[in-house]
Amino acid sequence: MSIYIDIMTDSRTLAESAGAADPAEGLRAVMALRRLADRLEAVQVSNARDQGWSWQAIAESLDVSRQAVHHKYNRRIH
Repeated sequence: MSIYIDIMTDSRTLAESAGAADPAEGLRAVMALRRLADRLEAVQVSNARDQGWSWQAIAESLDVSRQAVHHKYNRRIH
């Protein structure tokens, strides 16, 4: 539960910083949020594959092509 709270607090702080008047602060926050989203996506793709999901099912959930998700994650998972 505490990890969830930390992630929520950190992402909320980053989201607020992304809207900062200072472009340097805002852009750093955008990059951090993008990296967090990429990590979370990778974890969930791995979870889905571990549970037997097809690349097509994952792609549909992410609203991308099967080829795109397979190309992005096939090497990372194996």
